[in-house]
Amino acid sequence: MSPSHPHPHPTNTPPPPTPTFLKLSYPAPRVLLIRMDRPSALNAMSTAAQWEMDSVWRWLDTEPSLSIAIITGTGRAFSAGADLKEWNSSMSADADPSKRMGNAPKFTPLSRRRGKKPVIAAVNGLAMGGGCEFVVNCDLVVASEEAVFGLPEVKRGVSPIGGALPRLIRTVGLQRATEFALMGEPISAQTAMEWGIVNKVVPKEKVVEEAVKYAAKIAENSPDAIICTRAGLRQGWVSAAVEEAVSITMENEFAELQKGENILEGLKAFSEKRKPCWKASRL
Repeated sequence: MSPSHPHPHPTNTPPPPTPTFLKLSYPAPRVLLIRMDRPSALNAMSTAAQWEMDSVWRWLDTEPSLSIAIITGTGRAFSAGADLKEWNSSMSADADPSKRMGNAPKFTPLSRRRGKKPVIAAVNGLAMGGGCEFVVNCDLVVASEEAVFGLPEVKRGVSPIGGALPRLIRTVGLQRATEFALMGEPISAQTAMEWGIVNKVVPKEKVVEEAVKYAAKIAENSPDAIICTRAGLRQGWVSAAVEEAVSITMENEFAELQKGENILEGLKAFSEKRKPCWKASRL
């Protein structure tokens, strides 16, 4: 089903309110589409908007009817990152230092999120600063041919502290990460794909549709297995030591997977040559 004809929300559990920044829809079974909707500001994120996103990510991980999310933007930008006008205001001499944007109370933005469930970035346009940091931490990335990626913080006297720097090292290597972050110059979608940041580049009008195709295929699989397999990938990305990563996943997510109904259903369905009927994840 196309994103323009979304499925109704599949459970009675309401999502958190998103009054200022986000629009939520359900374009395929078990798939959540999150649209950053502040096009007049290139989907720049205020502090309030970042808290909205934090609550949605937490809800995604606890909502049993959902297996995966897609994030995209409205208009010509995916996201221009932090709202620099708000940040500038928070830096005034009489402002409370603890309330400055860079010193906000700890929360889990997408750029630092580990979470349980995968997120696909459908990058429709500009992905700059914090918006680019979001992309670097997504599990899979579909980009418009018009998309542009950049970390221009060094040109503004600040630094990309949202998690992208160590993740870029793991994805593209030290030299490319250094070029990208210290020069502050943007790169094209094609270059981002060549560097391994982007999985696929498509025409702009197809970017959400292609992301939904990826998400729908993933969501057909066991909810327990999706969480466990992603955890194994993430442990390898974060901890780097192969045996340590395997051991952590086996002792946690895989141990829980083996206690659930979905592993039994998957094996039984294979033996009976039929499509499995998954239950909500217990992980």
